[in-house]
Amino acid sequence: MTTPGSRVLVWDWTVRIFHWLLVLGVAAMWWTGEQGMMDWHRRLGLTLLGLIVYRLVWGLVGPGTARFTRMVARPGAIMAYVRDLIGRRHRPHFGHNPLGSLSIFAMLLALATQVSTGLFSVDIDGLESGPLASKVSFETGRLLAEIHETSFKVLLALIALHVIAIAAYLLLFKDNLVRPMVTGHRPQTDFDTPQHPLRAPWPRIAAAAATACAIVYGVLTIGG
Repeated sequence: MTTPGSRVLVWDWTVRIFHWLLVLGVAAMWWTGEQGMMDWHRRLGLTLLGLIVYRLVWGLVGPGTARFTRMVARPGAIMAYVRDLIGRRHRPHFGHNPLGSLSIFAMLLALATQVSTGLFSVDIDGLESGPLASKVSFETGRLLAEIHETSFKVLLALIALHVIAIAAYLLLFKDNLVRPMVTGHRPQTDFDTPQHPLRAPWPRIAAAAATACAIVYGVLTIGG
């Protein structure tokens, strides 16, 4: 039975840390790129690579709301959710709502494109390059550098839409989506049926973190 004031864990602590490190990392990547601080830009890029790999693995082995299979919504469910929003009908989801899931997939794809192309990118003078730029031709490195720049613009547009959506939920539906991503919790009364709190097993955390570290180490080793 749900008791007044009871709360349930919606986001495990690793998803929350990933989210906020990503916010800081993308901002720092933009700043270092604008200021020509390329050594730090490369370090941050490798850090973001590790975060992305961790999240991808965690999307396969993590608890319920972290799993990609749970985030995939059928077109009918998405359309029904949009109709509810248009009709000013909204009830919090235990995890991402259908539109939120689409947003997360789009941002992860844009960020993965941004980071992966950065590994091989080279500037027009050939003076600054990613850690794996020596493994491709100069022409390919330049092409990937252009994709790198374009994907960042796409990423910024997606982030802007994400922030606008969060503000809209707060203003129109009085649903603060930021608080659960900080505390991890929502009131149990937000949901039609009782929800069980999440568990983030340490062996799975260690496996996801080890995979991320191995990929980053591999890039550094191959890049020499």
